[in-house]
Amino acid sequence: MKEWYESLFENYAKHYDKESFTTGTIGECDFIEKEFNYNKSGKILDLGCGTGRHSIELSKRGYKVTGVDLSESMLNWAREKASNEKLDIAFKQGDARELKYEREFDMVIMICEGAFPLMETDEMNYEILLNAHKSLKAKGKLIFTTLNALFPLFHSVKDFMNKSSSDGDATYKEQQFDLMTFRETDITTIIDDDGKKKQLTCNIRYYTPSEITWLLKSLGFHNIAIHGATLGAFTRGDQLLTDDFEMLVIAEKSK
Repeated sequence: MKEWYESLFENYAKHYDKESFTTGTIGECDFIEKEFNYNKSGKILDLGCGTGRHSIELSKRGYKVTGVDLSESMLNWAREKASNEKLDIAFKQGDARELKYEREFDMVIMICEGAFPLMETDEMNYEILLNAHKSLKAKGKLIFTTLNALFPLFHSVKDFMNKSSSDGDATYKEQQFDLMTFRETDITTIIDDDGKKKQLTCNIRYYTPSEITWLLKSLGFHNIAIHGATLGAFTRGDQLLTDDFEMLVIAEKSK
């Protein structure tokens, strides 16, 4: 039986690119490029690349990018877009929990919950961070966004979802947040690329900053920085607050 995130991203690529949360690509790549020190000779792994929006924009700027995603449907759309732009990007189908890369990349990115933290267990989410670490060369950098557990502790997830949704976006109902597991469950409704309505019961993990810091330190990362993740405007000057639905995490591999 397929997990919810596997079913969600089947035949959804074109509609996904129209969701409001995908509109920040340019600004987000500005930040990634700066954090990469504009190193055009380095290699970037876009883990959970989806429709390839960050991979494609970074490739346009002259960076060598490999995109990996679980969904062949999303990858096919990413390949078509890259081909239309005459870009040479390696888009590969793969599971972030089972990567085989070893010290191959100078940077790993996972933006907009690209892979982490969608998995059904904490152990699986940990495997993704572990494989990101393995994929990096010494002193390589990891940049990812994840859901901020401080937000639902102070606010209503349901109210935020209703407020932030635009016409044409996925809709969410029956949200519940478990204080013992820091997991939100909801019924998500989307319209797929054939115009058909699809309803899925989703389960996603929120993390506290201290949890993320501990996980990354245990894996051998250092210089860990956690900030608010403002759509399209990532910056190290954005202090993480309880109003931030997502947090931006930056860490370096020790050796």
